[in-house]
Amino acid sequence: MREAEILKRVRRRCLALPEATERLSHGEPTWFVRDRKVFVTYADRHHDDRLGFWCAAPPGAQQARVAAEPGRYFVPPYVGGRGWLGVHLDVPVDWDEVADVVTDAYRTVAPRRLVAALDERLAAGGSAGPRPRRAQRLSAPRAMTGFGVAGRLPASSSLIARTGYPPGARTSRTG
Repeated sequence: MREAEILKRVRRRCLALPEATERLSHGEPTWFVRDRKVFVTYADRHHDDRLGFWCAAPPGAQQARVAAEPGRYFVPPYVGGRGWLGVHLDVPVDWDEVADVVTDAYRTVAPRRLVAALDERLAAGGSAGPRPRRAQRLSAPRAMTGFGVAGRLPASSSLIARTGYPPGARTSRTG
């Protein structure tokens, strides 16, 4: 699977959750609850030659998953000491399992009201996974204007080529 498709799948799973937003953080696509608390950050060869993501995890989940499948899960740098989980995406991926890990990450950092909204959707027969509609891309914030037409960086920017949007641009979907 191409790396662009992998990022697209992770993005779709993250943005399907209530009040999840996306923006670049430390040069990587990162997903937030209510644009404040990080629950998943993409890791495109960030500190190593591996493709994956780092996410919040419930207590004990990091140790259990890494011990059970060390080729698929790892302790990420910086945040691993706080229980975060790393997931390799350059191995055969079980996307249902990735959806479960992303949902657990969301539940770990989201406020109780949003977790309750997610539970209600699931109880009503909905899913925590992607919804049929596409995530809406919003333009760059005002601080990013002056970078060419309509506040966008030149098309040759490697960040735009890699992620599909300029630094500081946000995507969001509310649940």
